[in-house]
Amino acid sequence: MKEKERSDPDPVQDSGESRISQEERLAHFIRMLSDEDEGKRWKAAESLGRMREPGAVESLIETLWDDDSRVRLKAAWALGRIGDIRATGPLRRLYRMENEGGREIITEAIEAINPPLGQQ
Repeated sequence: MKEKERSDPDPVQDSGESRISQEERLAHFIRMLSDEDEGKRWKAAESLGRMREPGAVESLIETLWDDDSRVRLKAAWALGRIGDIRATGPLRRLYRMENEGGREIITEAIEAINPPLGQQ
């Protein structure tokens, strides 16, 4: 039986070039948060959450007040994934404004940032 090849990242290739690419992606998705198409804003928030990039926190916090509830809630989800404490206050304010379904998503995001005492 042939052994499966490992595909570990090459530290030599993880240079400034890949970091620039990450910064360009971050800037691209942050710009997309302002697009007039709510679908693009939603996808941008999702992408930023998957990137878990702290540099997106301020822009995602601003997106919590988007006109489209799906975009707001995807931004809340993304902030939970990033886990930055700066999002806690704005998420709590949004919680008071959302319906029950939205509140569940926001609660999950807040708990991801600040796990309940028994779950730390």
